Amino acid sequence: MSVKPQSRLLTKQRFLPYFLTQAFGAFNDNVYKNVLLILIAFAAPGTLPINSDLVINLAAGLFILPFFLFSASAGVLADKYDKALIMRVVKMAEIVIMSLATIAFLTESYMALLVLLFLMGTQSAFFGPAKYALLPQHLKREELVSGNALVETGTFLAILLGTLLAGVIANQENATVIAATSVVCFAVIGYLSSRWIPEAKPSNPDIPFKWHPVRQTRHTLSIARKDKTIFQCVMGISWFWFLGACYLTQFPNFAKLHLGGSAAAVSFLLTLFSIGIAIGSLLCDRLSGHRIEPGIVPLGSLGITIFGADLMFATPELVTASQSFLTFVTNPELLRVFVSLTMLGVSGGIFIVPLYAMMQSRAKEEERAQVIAANNIWNAIFMVVSAITAIVFLSVLGLSIPQFFLFLSLLNFFVVLYIYTQAPDFFWRFVVWLVSHTMYRVRHKELSNIPTKGGALIVSNHVSYMDALLLAGACPRPIRFLMDKDIYNIPFIKAFCKACKVIPIDSTDRKSILKAFVKVNGYLEQGDIVCVFPEGQLTYDGEVGPFMRGIDLIIKRSNVPVIPVALQGLWGSYFSREGGRALLKIPKRFWSKVDIVAGSPVEAKQANSTMLREQVLTLRGGNK
Repeated sequence: MSVKPQSRLLTKQRFLPYFLTQAFGAFNDNVYKNVLLILIAFAAPGTLPINSDLVINLAAGLFILPFFLFSASAGVLADKYDKALIMRVVKMAEIVIMSLATIAFLTESYMALLVLLFLMGTQSAFFGPAKYALLPQHLKREELVSGNALVETGTFLAILLGTLLAGVIANQENATVIAATSVVCFAVIGYLSSRWIPEAKPSNPDIPFKWHPVRQTRHTLSIARKDKTIFQCVMGISWFWFLGACYLTQFPNFAKLHLGGSAAAVSFLLTLFSIGIAIGSLLCDRLSGHRIEPGIVPLGSLGITIFGADLMFATPELVTASQSFLTFVTNPELLRVFVSLTMLGVSGGIFIVPLYAMMQSRAKEEERAQVIAANNIWNAIFMVVSAITAIVFLSVLGLSIPQFFLFLSLLNFFVVLYIYTQAPDFFWRFVVWLVSHTMYRVRHKELSNIPTKGGALIVSNHVSYMDALLLAGACPRPIRFLMDKDIYNIPFIKAFCKACKVIPIDSTDRKSILKAFVKVNGYLEQGDIVCVFPEGQLTYDGEVGPFMRGIDLIIKRSNVPVIPVALQGLWGSYFSREGGRALLKIPKRFWSKVDIVAGSPVEAKQANSTMLREQVLTLRGGNK
């Protein structure tokens, strides 16, 4: 039995030390922050110079403020210097900060602990760009989704465990001593892990660095806006953190006021949500076939809307207050709440992982850390807005937490709808993913023959009306298809084709043919992949028909590799012409096995229609 890609990465030095370093960092952040907040909340009268509620809100602001102040500078430094070195320096700074925190804990100097919380936020702000920008340097492209899935899994489980441990520590008689010892020990473990991270050479060593926070922040944000897809990924990730902050902040009062739970019930809700995120992150890797697949992002966003709304409808009107923990978790009236909360986390994991992977892969290497720094700034902005939104909705308008959850789910629906109108590729990739994962069981063979960069021409046999969708779903890169103009002009199909930059052609119109060939050549020259079905029509008998001479003209005009591809198993499907006209017959089968097989690239100088047809025939074999 083969080892799963995630497990395989955890055995590699290029990933495991990095994974442990970031996990212990998130874990220690939450141990320190939550112990501090609990101690402040239960501090003796007169211990604090100001009201404890004000101090708690101040603490939240002090942790997030550094992301506004230092993220831009951190992005420049991460592009300028070795990212592994930056991570080690930051982890060493964490040891120093936690050592000072030891003194502050033992002396119960809460104001000093607040200052140190600001410094913890600062080291996290410098850690983030290096952490996420390092992944594409140490991982192969096909490992990037697996790596991000593990990072998100580790981060949320670390947050969960850190929060739970903080509660245990704060309830001990000698809480300050245990807290002081723990945070230093975890910081040391994180630093030792970072020592084993392989070097990640500077991606832009010549970039100048000057301490101009405001100007640098503006410049960093402008870098993220240059590429529309990257910016949409940043907005999607920030929206996830907006929703996450809204839900997590309301868990204590939601458990107490609407579910009749105790403090332990709050931890149980957090556990369900965090485990859901972890499951969703790993499931995303599986659903995407271990590659960057934006098509599953809408699946996650749809789940967030459905299960977020169900939290309101699943919340019982009356429950017994102050239930024991065992009674709480076994209450059948709350089962639906628990399921919806877990599935909300699963949906979030599916939503977030492809966005991180796509942002990392699309960003220019010399600007990648700065793009991630811009993402961190936007994340911080959205989290601040989430706090303001909750205050307005719950305090000013006086509505309930379940109603707030319904509002968030509806808001998510409209925000995501807007994002998809701005970046329609997400939606159309979802349609392609849905078709290739529900109607058929698709297997890919030798698709590594399709180049990861540069222009390439794919030629394939044409069996059914699903051929283009299945090829688009199989190829990790966008494909530009040549399509008959009559099919292209069908209303719904036309919207899809425009979004996917399909090239219409009328085989009876010479001008249309020349115009289409010019577009094909243009896409190939700019480094895109173009697919042509040289038969010019669907097969009537399942056999591969003669290739039209137009393919020779395309090959002659361009100097890109030609990849023969064979579709197996589609003859006899509802969308083929076997047994009658396609789409106008009774379906004979469902979820049939389909293989997509790619041959070795052929140089343009050596390729011709006859030779390519023979190669497609060989690849297809006897499986129509």
